Amino acid sequence: MAIITLTTDLGDKDFYQAALKGSILSLLPAVSLIDITHNISAFNISEAAFVLKNAFPYFPKNSVHLIGIDSVYNQNTRYLAIRYRDHFFVGSDNGIFSLLFEEDPQEIVELHIMQDLKFLHFPLTDIFAKAATHLAKGGKISEIGLPVSHVEEKMSLQPVIERDIIRGSVIYIDSFQNVITNITKDLFTRVQRNRNFALFFRRNESITQLSWHYNEVPEGEKLCLFGISNYLEIAINKGNASGLLGLNLGDIVRIEFYSEKNV
Repeated sequence: MAIITLTTDLGDKDFYQAALKGSILSLLPAVSLIDITHNISAFNISEAAFVLKNAFPYFPKNSVHLIGIDSVYNQNTRYLAIRYRDHFFVGSDNGIFSLLFEEDPQEIVELHIMQDLKFLHFPLTDIFAKAATHLAKGGKISEIGLPVSHVEEKMSLQPVIERDIIRGSVIYIDSFQNVITNITKDLFTRVQRNRNFALFFRRNESITQLSWHYNEVPEGEKLCLFGISNYLEIAINKGNASGLLGLNLGDIVRIEFYSEKNV
């Protein structure tokens, strides 16, 4: 089955999303079109990378992932098709791929599909749709572009690690208002070394225990856990953690580790 996923900042109000889907279906009527999300904040490649990075591994190999973030025409921006972990990605070389991938891709090509001038301001319905459907049909990536060796680099904010402290930041707030930080489970475990911890954030709030699931604490109580993304989350059981705890994108969180004898 041919699968194309869509991750864009087109929203649901205008006709742009429908135009993209119609263009793809006109080229490949039998394709299975899957919306990952169209509600990425405008031009926010970091947000899009986080969402797609956590979604694409659940799809079958050879799925095609079309990325429509900051994709309007710019003479200095390349359009790329990439094979990574046996999935295909089509999007603008605006830094998103460096945030999305954890190792070098298997193949990268700069698309050489002729631009239809009437779609110059909206290449999603033209170049991107043509590239995605070509790949979804089983076409070779080498047939739609010329090989390139690298992608545009975009630095992501990394946690600061000291012997007994991790300083991280909020990188995503989901639709349930759960607050997701840039602290991975692997990093937490490596620094923790079986010690106790205290997680500190705004308003002098703290959490000192990890939960396995959201309902492990009473309704309205705060908690922290490693969710499906394997990043540390701050949540309130059936509550709005971001709003009630005053946590926003970019805010700093701090984890201090200690042994019981030091308490």
